[in-house]
Amino acid sequence: MSSPAQSPLSLRDGVLAVLVMAVWGTNFVVIKYALGVLPPLLFATLRFLLVAFPAVFFLKRPAVPLRHLAAYGVLIGAGQFGLLYIAMTGLISPGLASLVVQTQVAFTIGLSVLVSGDSIRPFQIAAVLLAGAGIAVIGFHAHGSATPLGLAMVIGAALSWAGGNVVAKLGGRVNMLAYVVWASLFSIPPLMGLSLFFEGWPAIAAGLGHLDAPVLAAVVWQSAGNTMFGYSLWAWLLARHPAATVSPMALLVPVFGMGASALLLGEPLQPWKLGAAALVLGGLAVNFFWPLWKARTAVRRSEL
Repeated sequence: MSSPAQSPLSLRDGVLAVLVMAVWGTNFVVIKYALGVLPPLLFATLRFLLVAFPAVFFLKRPAVPLRHLAAYGVLIGAGQFGLLYIAMTGLISPGLASLVVQTQVAFTIGLSVLVSGDSIRPFQIAAVLLAGAGIAVIGFHAHGSATPLGLAMVIGAALSWAGGNVVAKLGGRVNMLAYVVWASLFSIPPLMGLSLFFEGWPAIAAGLGHLDAPVLAAVVWQSAGNTMFGYSLWAWLLARHPAATVSPMALLVPVFGMGASALLLGEPLQPWKLGAAALVLGGLAVNFFWPLWKARTAVRRSEL
């Protein structure tokens, strides 16, 4: 019998992963709205400020080295979201950003092999390639939706996300909500410093002056829904399964992102988008159902 860390995703864990992807995918519409009012680095600072406070006073610090919390906080805070938010201020469209940031899947698997010694199985490679083909279709049709600088920044955000994934996996089975909350303490200083340096106090004051109820709701959703729920649950899954099993689920993010853009922003769903979504879902189906099928086949053979 395989250990829990080596087992395929259970139905429960698969459903939880899809739920996280739904939150993350629809979140790009929320980000676009808030960036119409707040400077990007200020927006990121407020996001992690609300993650850390007041929750840090009620959650015990997880039993992991302080350097792990610091690395995760800087990578996810300043690295992933600092770069992503800046890129989404006119350098790349929300839909394409939700696509390009999923290069973190390959980065996460590669870093996990190097750092944690995770192994990659042939069906997992096939699943990533199939889903990657869907992402390539989306990228091929995304004409005029990004600048080279925007693409480079989102790829940098994806690499930072992958680094954060690997750091969280090293922490093992701890309270991941507490992990994310305490790590956010290390996200705030670099983001605040960068905001003051690049955006300046006048832009910060103007942004805070326009912090009405809808914008505040967007910031709260970034903190509570996207970070405290999404990233703590995602890190929880990574602590219990190999990265090559969990990380391909993130390829669902652009599918939810395109759907949310169609419903809320009126973006059309052309046939090529539906075909690309089918390829992504097909890759995820291979990644999820192949090990279950192999396990059941092995059990049946043992009973003969």
